[in-house]
Formats: sequence, C-alpha cells, structure tokens
Amino acid sequence: MAWGAAVHIDLNEAERNELEARARRRKTARADAMRAQIVLLSAEGLSNVAIADRLNITRLTVATWRKRFAERRLDGLAEEPRPGAPRKIGDDKVTEVVTTTLEALPPTATHWSTRSLARASGLSASSVHRIWRAFSLQPHRSETFKLSTDPLFVEKVRDIVGLYLAPPERALVLCVDEKTQIQALDRTQPLLPLSPGQIERRTHDYERHGTTSLFAALEVKAGTVIGRCMPRHRAAEFRKFLDEVERNVPTDLDIHVVMDNASSHKTKLIRDWFAKRPRWHVHYTPTSASWINQVERFFGLLTDQQIRRGVHRSTQDLEASITAYIDDRNADPKPFRWTKSADDILACIERFCRRTIDVQSKCD
Repeated sequence: MAWGAAVHIDLNEAERNELEARARRRKTARADAMRAQIVLLSAEGLSNVAIADRLNITRLTVATWRKRFAERRLDGLAEEPRPGAPRKIGDDKVTEVVTTTLEALPPTATHWSTRSLARASGLSASSVHRIWRAFSLQPHRSETFKLSTDPLFVEKVRDIVGLYLAPPERALVLCVDEKTQIQALDRTQPLLPLSPGQIERRTHDYERHGTTSLFAALEVKAGTVIGRCMPRHRAAEFRKFLDEVERNVPTDLDIHVVMDNASSHKTKLIRDWFAKRPRWHVHYTPTSASWINQVERFFGLLTDQQIRRGVHRSTQDLEASITAYIDDRNADPKPFRWTKSADDILACIERFCRRTIDVQSKCD
C-alpha cells in the first residue's frame, strides 16, 4: 500500500491542555486517551511509524486519527455514530460507574466485583463489565511495585541501557546474578498427568530435599549462559564463579559486567578480584531495579519452564535439571532484544511518579 506524507499537526495552548488532560485523566476511556496521545505525539513531529511503535498500534490507526484531527480538530476525535440499537446507558450512568469504581469501596469488601457494583448501580453485571473494559478498569487485580531511591538512578540507567543498545567494540557485556535458595521439591503423591479434558494435577503439599543456588552470567549479544550451581551464595562462592567465567571468555576482549548491589558483590574479596583485572569493568544496577539486569529474565524463564512444576528428589537431581536447561539453551541461543532507550524508560518512570503523586494528593 502506498502511504502519503503524514499530516502536519500544530496545537494551540487550549488544545494541548485538553489533550494532555485526556491522556492522563483516570476517568478517560482507553480509546479516547489513545487518540489524544496520537495527536500529542504528532504535534511533536513524530512519524506515523514511530507513533505506532510507541503506542503498539497500527500505522493505519495513527494516520486515521491524525487526519481526522487535522480536519475537524477536537471534534474529530469523537466516535462516529454507529448502526444498531440506541444506547440504553447514558454518559451520566457510565460516569457514575467509573467514579464509584475508582473512588468508593463496597461496604464489606476491599474491591468491587461486577455483581456487587451491578447491585449498587442498578445495572446488569454484563453492563458493568463492558464499562470496565472500555475504561481499562480491573478492580479484581492488584500488583506490587517499588521505585528505586538510588541517587545515581538516572546515570546508572543511561550507562547500562547504553551497553545494551550500543555495546563497545571488542568487548563482551555480561549480566551476572545469583538465583538463591532454589528448593528441590517432590510432591507427596504422584502427579496426575495432562489428558484430554483434564489439566495436570499435583498435590498442594510437598517434601523438601535441600536447596541450591545458581550463579549465572548471560552474554548479552550471543544469548548464551555460563551457569554453576553451588550449595551457598557467599562472596567466596561468587569469586569462584567469576574465576569460571574468566576461564570461559576470550582473553583479548574487555568484559563489562552488569550486576546488582548484593553485599556478596561488594566485599573486599570481590573488589580485590576486579582490581587485579583491568579489562573487567563493573556496572552496578540501581537499587531496587533488578528489571534492568537481563539475566533476571533468564531466571524467570528457567523458573517457569523447568523449576516451578518440576519434581526433584535431591539437590543433585535439581542441579542436573538446571544444567540440562542451560545446555539446551546454549545449543540454540536466542538473545533478548532490548528495545527501550534510556530516555523512554525515564519518561515512563516520570509519568508513573506523576500519576502516583496525583493519586496520593487526592487521597490526602
């Protein structure tokens, strides 16, 4: 398909203020917020392709709403009338449901369900569900978060992301960490295997058969992993692992190590080890920011695909399974592809902080 030049967008102050409010307002429908973001990014001079990539939508969607805004300004962002029966639930009732979901709690529960809010609002549960879906509301879900308070957070993010996106020449980038206290677990009764119409079943209780700790170094460019299991995870074991890594990497390359701030990584034993090896360069992740260390993604895959549902009757059995998993990965390595720039990450965190501050100020 042939694509014409993207429509140029200029915003006056009133339009910009309205669009920014729509993009960040908690009570804005997801589709309306997305359209506002398209126009704001268009006004910054971004191409349709760049906007589509950033918002994870199609280029056609971007071009459509960009053109409609250019032709009809803010009115062009409204939905066109659609065929079918007229709406039975007005905007006021939709606003009531959204406001209740966000700002009130049921008398005897910590969050609303579709049925409890349906009883309170006089609507059907399916109507409440459709409104929640339109506004991306999921009161039944809750997630955890923790923001880094590292005073060098920005500098460390730029440093490490720079290694991922533009690694230095004649150098290896290794993401290093430990997955500690991995338990060798056996179920108290045999598994009931997967069969047509029946998911796999296992007992909720288990027998412990010891623990092991996995030290791993992920080579960012190749995707290969150097791993070793040890019974403990002190600085002494970490130094032994570094010795093993050194034996397995080319001697003519600089080594850039990304690792966290664990106490075992900063002892005198480890500092002296690095001090004697000038070709090794350490890049510490910000505190409470393990997400920036790519080896954590490998640990997640290992847990999901091998450990969580595995049956291991000894630590030797567990370590053999881990080693086999690493060997299989290294036979056909698939490196992770880091896509976000440091600026994108920092902008995302800034938006999250602003939303958090706004919510907390309203609660106070």
